[in-house]
Amino acid sequence: MTILTGTEPEELTFDDAVWEPVFAAVQCIENVYEIEATEVSITLTNDAYIHTVNREYRGIDRPTDVISFALQESEEPEITDEGYVTLGDILISVERAEAQASEYGHSLRRELAFLTVHGMLHLLGFDHIEEEDRREMEAAQTEIIEKLGITRD
Repeated sequence: MTILTGTEPEELTFDDAVWEPVFAAVQCIENVYEIEATEVSITLTNDAYIHTVNREYRGIDRPTDVISFALQESEEPEITDEGYVTLGDILISVERAEAQASEYGHSLRRELAFLTVHGMLHLLGFDHIEEEDRREMEAAQTEIIEKLGITRD
C-alpha cells in the first residue's frame, strides 16, 4: 500500500513519533484485508482545520477527530490483483486526538492508531449508522487494535 502523507495547514509540524501509530495501523489493515495494490492519503491537522472541513463537507459545525473521504462509488471498493485502487483520504486532528487520549486515560499513540483504523475501515466500506453495521465496525476495530498490541495504557 502506498501512503501519501501531509499536514494541513502545511506549516503544522509533528514529531515522527506521531506518525508511527498511523503507519502501523495502515500496515495492519493492509495485512488483514489483503489490500496491497492500494493508495491512501493521510493528513494530520488541527481542530480549526478539521472544523472547517466538517462544516463544509458534512454540515456539522464543530471539530471532529477523524474524517474519511472514500473515492470509490460503491459501499465497498472492489480491490483486485489486476489494478491499483486509490481508497481515499483521511484527515486526523492531532489536537482532538490529544484531548481524547487524555479524556479516555490512554496514550496518544493508542488514540492515533484507533482513529486511523476507524478512518481506514470507512474507506473499506464499513459504517456505523445502523446498529448491526456499528457492531460489525466495532468488532473490526477491536480486532485490528488487538493485532497491533496497542492497549489502553
